[in-house]
Amino acid sequence: MKEFKIHTKNLNLYYGNNRALKDVTIGIDENKITSLIGPSGCGKSTFLRTLNRLNDTIDNVRIEGEVMIDDINIYDKNVDVVALRKRVGMIFQKSNPFPKSVYENVAYGPRINGVKSKKELDEIVETSCKRAAIWDEVKDRMNDSAIGLSGGQQQRVCIARALAVDPDVLLMDEPASALDPISTAKIEELMFELKTDLTIVIVTHNMQQAARVSDKCAFFLMGEIVEYNSTKNMFTKPDKEETQNYVSGRFG
Repeated sequence: MKEFKIHTKNLNLYYGNNRALKDVTIGIDENKITSLIGPSGCGKSTFLRTLNRLNDTIDNVRIEGEVMIDDINIYDKNVDVVALRKRVGMIFQKSNPFPKSVYENVAYGPRINGVKSKKELDEIVETSCKRAAIWDEVKDRMNDSAIGLSGGQQQRVCIARALAVDPDVLLMDEPASALDPISTAKIEELMFELKTDLTIVIVTHNMQQAARVSDKCAFFLMGEIVEYNSTKNMFTKPDKEETQNYVSGRFG
């Protein structure tokens, strides 16, 4: 019986000679929302990107240590990175729909994974849009460009696109930071619904958001995890003074 969905052990990441992550060891629970908090430049997004090997695309990056997902080290040379990124979806800070129709955005992943049947694609697109709480808003606009949607709708189409390949982990890098409060609330509600099937890891600068949505929080500072705790404890009785100072707004 695996203890955690994701488990990193002594994870170090270097950009050239600069050590951006320092011995990060953390266990992330299945079907929970884990928030990564901390000031800008503390390593949150870098850490998030290690979980689906997105840092591999950056020159001069070196990684030491282990990142285990379901007890498999994803940095093992036998791991298929394309298959990994299918299982571990990513939602970025700025919504990035393709300049295609809403339908083609959501159908993109299943198509490149070999789904050819129109009926099957239709079903996947509808199911994914429903799971992403965007279906009712786009069902009559499936052939319109996704670029013409509002920011919040675009972000949910991107979530539907990630869900269409049936991942079991969803990484979210400040997914609501560019959105208005109503769209932000929709994304947060959606996260609650999705965690019944998915493990979600979110980077957020918004302390209220971290307090609202997450089960656990990891506080990063200078590339290290200062504290990893239940969200309730993190915001009411943190173990470390640095955490207290950060969550109460005294620095960061």
